[in-house]
Amino acid sequence: MKPQIKRTLSNFFFEYETPRQVLVRNKRVAVVCRIIQMGVLAYIIGWVFMYERGYQAIDIAIGSIFTKMKGVSFTNISGKERIWDAADLVFPEQGDSSFVVMTNYIATVGQKQDKCPELPDGKNKNKCMTDENCDEGKYKRTGNGHMTGRCISNTSTCEIYSWCPVEDDRQIPDPPILLTAENYTLFIKNSITFRQFNVVRSNLVESVNQSYINTCLYHPKTDPLCPIFRLGDIVERSGFNFSEIARVGGAIGVLIDWDCNLDLSIRHCKPKYEFYGLYGTAKNDKEEKPSLGYNFRYAKYYVENGVDKRTLMKVFGVRIDIIVHGRAGKFDIIPTLTAIGSGVGIFGVATVVCDLLLLYFVSKRDFYKNMKFKHTEIPEEKPALPQSQTEKDLPKVTYHSNLFSRRSL
Repeated sequence: MKPQIKRTLSNFFFEYETPRQVLVRNKRVAVVCRIIQMGVLAYIIGWVFMYERGYQAIDIAIGSIFTKMKGVSFTNISGKERIWDAADLVFPEQGDSSFVVMTNYIATVGQKQDKCPELPDGKNKNKCMTDENCDEGKYKRTGNGHMTGRCISNTSTCEIYSWCPVEDDRQIPDPPILLTAENYTLFIKNSITFRQFNVVRSNLVESVNQSYINTCLYHPKTDPLCPIFRLGDIVERSGFNFSEIARVGGAIGVLIDWDCNLDLSIRHCKPKYEFYGLYGTAKNDKEEKPSLGYNFRYAKYYVENGVDKRTLMKVFGVRIDIIVHGRAGKFDIIPTLTAIGSGVGIFGVATVVCDLLLLYFVSKRDFYKNMKFKHTEIPEEKPALPQSQTEKDLPKVTYHSNLFSRRSL
């Protein structure tokens, strides 16, 4: 038993087995094999290593955003002149990565809590014929306050307890009141950190100094690194029409994309700005979509003659969402070996395809099968014949060689 175990262990540690290979001289199959191998090699070198940089370890950036909007607008509505600046038009004013620039509005001045008729909506949802149509104390989803139980004959709507007079937003100002907001400028300051490589970068790169910022305006070809953007240009590059999006509002995404190869100088790690229309009215939109645009309401409260009042503003504007996407790579031996190993494994596709051609599609497939596979047969063991009952009953006789020889003589 011990010699057998020793021999097995010796064979396991000191013997090498290699698969048997058959050299096939077939031009068509050989050409197919080389084409597949060259395609796999081009994929590994061109796509995996050069384009995807599969030899690098990858880290995703952590980013922060600081924004500042500047600009001034002038309006003259019914003889009332007013100056609007960023403090009046930007919500919220903290310089966050998501904010709204007001471009149009509907103002309801002098509202106070009182009883007044509901606003006709034009769809007969707020219409009433008698007091029975106005349930006292109840509120309609399309209404603006709690019903008092009275039907006002002049308007054919229910009387409500609400902020009166009720806001009338059925007609949106056209052209937009603050159309000059397209000339506002947006300053974006962005910093990112790649923790794995201990790298910190800002969009104010080496070539962007204070004198350059004072005079530059972003352009994708002439000034691709300028961090100051004109609001009208942002809207146009996102595929929207500014006059239309200013009237009803909309949402725009500004993507700051960092794709850094840290095997090169850190000066080559620069941001790229892209603009996307998220929701609104685009130039090529021909279908009428529901609930287009973007709007919200806010109120300014004050006291007049001891009565609490407010000015309600329905704001239409351009919502800007700034998104940072950062990716950096640097050479690392582990992803390099992983990419090489996966590429070597893909080379096996050529062998599989060529074997299928040889064994199933070429005219001499039976010949190739005999050359590739060695068939063996396990001999069947013949079972021993059982002894008969007569043979079992016979006495066993032992012959001695010397005695047998003497008696034979």
